[in-house]
Amino acid sequence: MTQLLGHRLPVHATANPLLQRELGEKLRKRGALAGMLGELEPMAIRLGLMQNSLKPTFRDPHLLIFAADHGIAVDGLRGPDGLATDVQVRRLLEGRLPVSVFARQQDMALTVVDAGVAEPVVRHEQLLVRKIAHGTRHARLGAAMTAEQMRAAVSAGVEIGAALPGNLAALAGIGVGGFESSAMVLARLTRAPVRELLLSGPRMNPDDLAHLLMIAQGVESRQRVSTDPLEVLAAFGGFEMAMMVGVMLATASRRGLIMVDGLQALAALAVASRLAPAIVDYCVFCRSHRHQGLDRAMALFKASAVLELGLDCTDGTGAALSWPLIRCAAALMSDVVDGEDPGPTLPQPLDVIEQL
Repeated sequence: MTQLLGHRLPVHATANPLLQRELGEKLRKRGALAGMLGELEPMAIRLGLMQNSLKPTFRDPHLLIFAADHGIAVDGLRGPDGLATDVQVRRLLEGRLPVSVFARQQDMALTVVDAGVAEPVVRHEQLLVRKIAHGTRHARLGAAMTAEQMRAAVSAGVEIGAALPGNLAALAGIGVGGFESSAMVLARLTRAPVRELLLSGPRMNPDDLAHLLMIAQGVESRQRVSTDPLEVLAAFGGFEMAMMVGVMLATASRRGLIMVDGLQALAALAVASRLAPAIVDYCVFCRSHRHQGLDRAMALFKASAVLELGLDCTDGTGAALSWPLIRCAAALMSDVVDGEDPGPTLPQPLDVIEQL
């Protein structure tokens, strides 16, 4: 049982040898008739284990993009194409970015959460305002979030996750300074060199990398906190990461699927997994852009993306495109072909299986 800021959030490990055996046998029988389906098969087994069912199903998938500004942005950091965070939010809500189109095409509800955007954001039916403050403080001068702000943001995330009508939450974050703050959270929690997380690739401009390292090293030398996950989150992180931590814990406690897209979501998972280690069992990983630091971060979880399409888009795009594969993997177990015995939803007792 995970007790977090007054919330009781049980996150159970998904290991179940009996269920895994039956799921594998179900796939083996179908494969003998129609051929094997590669990586969809282990995914289908994972989904069954997540839901503790021989027939995993999903309803009301929801893509949540959390937006917040970071105090370190004043040191010359820029968003994609130089856009401010509020402009990125507006483009998302107006359907002017691919992720908005893909989510609509895949019947995924899309909500943009204002967790802490510095500028006002115009009201919209797909905008959820849970603003903690107008951006975090500069982490070189003090903790990015106060303990009270961190607790408020995590609690808001728990409430958002608990209120979702379905059992799938795809999570991503946007905001100027968010990538760099995420790198520092991951570096402190995992002891990965921050340089490896900030390096976009071998062709990265050396001056740009030097500038990012100067910012990160200045912050890291100021923030000599322990590796307690919530202290690290408050020291380096952003409101969007804190809210994603809460959503992750709430979703996993309901045995729902979490789709993790982008470095900010990975940083949130690093925090959440130290509070509830079994939460990683409920995650699949997506990516929306190429970045060597993102490769390094995913390797920390021994994970690879569901799809590798060479995207260079807003985080959340990869999740929207990956959702049809998740749905198909679940259908391998849940959709009955003509003439097939529908069978049980839960595995039979072990003694019954051994008599067959």
